[in-house]
Amino acid sequence: MNLTDCINTFGGAMKAKYGEAVHKLAIDASFTCPNRDGSKGIGGCTFCNNNSFSPNGRKPAPIPEQIAAGQVVIRKRTGARKYIAYFQAYTNTYAESEILKALYDHALACKDVIGISIGTRPDCVPASVMDLLERYINDGYEVWLELGLQSSFNNTLDSVNRGHSYEDYLLAVKAARKRGIPVCTHLIMGLPGEDLSHNKITLQRVIDAGVDGLKLHPLHVIKGTQLANQWRRGEYQPMSFDQYINTAVELIEHTPANIVFHRLTGTANASILLTPEWCNKKWSVLNRIGREFKSRGSHQGFACCGERVWQY
Repeated sequence: MNLTDCINTFGGAMKAKYGEAVHKLAIDASFTCPNRDGSKGIGGCTFCNNNSFSPNGRKPAPIPEQIAAGQVVIRKRTGARKYIAYFQAYTNTYAESEILKALYDHALACKDVIGISIGTRPDCVPASVMDLLERYINDGYEVWLELGLQSSFNNTLDSVNRGHSYEDYLLAVKAARKRGIPVCTHLIMGLPGEDLSHNKITLQRVIDAGVDGLKLHPLHVIKGTQLANQWRRGEYQPMSFDQYINTAVELIEHTPANIVFHRLTGTANASILLTPEWCNKKWSVLNRIGREFKSRGSHQGFACCGERVWQY
């Protein structure tokens, strides 16, 4: 089964909007994080080793070079010729608005880049940043604000040293909605002390807040993290493959069809991944999700809204 038959995917939504494939290009703009530099905390989240998502390490090439290199790869792999510059590594609003504007403008000036997606923390999106993103929308660019919530339970956020609260997230979403800025929320499955019931409550809370897009990630253990030490001591056990598939499908079935899924799993390079090993097999996860929907005869929104309503 094609995932776009049962899920309102980002790729499908962009193709419907622009008439052709649109692909995100992950870039590293050399930001840091207030949860690492002492502003909010030291050491970052217990699961955080940013080499797991930063394709360019911590000495990245200039943004135009990163984008050009990514375009070559994506054109060969998917044929896409329109792109969204995805500011991914660390906290991509953690600077003065003038600095942010210069960085974002560099990306938007690149050939065939039609917009930006900004990954950040809910507590790092002041009014000046919201105003900047609103101006880009008014100029006709595709803009997404990606907020790393992970869980709506403050005790969970404290246990993994996130350094922000669920209330911070609600304030950020409210400010974004006031300006018409689409919000994509990142949620992690398998956080310590949480199960499917927690995941469903968090999902419903972000839906009620007015989210436009979602990313689902399994918590995986990578080298150089506090979580790795907890796992070695037997204090943390990650989700199994089957548990993640069931959790992801359940959440998607409870998600209204108008919400766009930007991602259905998260991966880490085998060189730094400790466990679970299936987290470096993206297509195995995606294919299994598709088969599970087919076996259930269901689709996104099936459990909450009934009929499939998105149109491509």
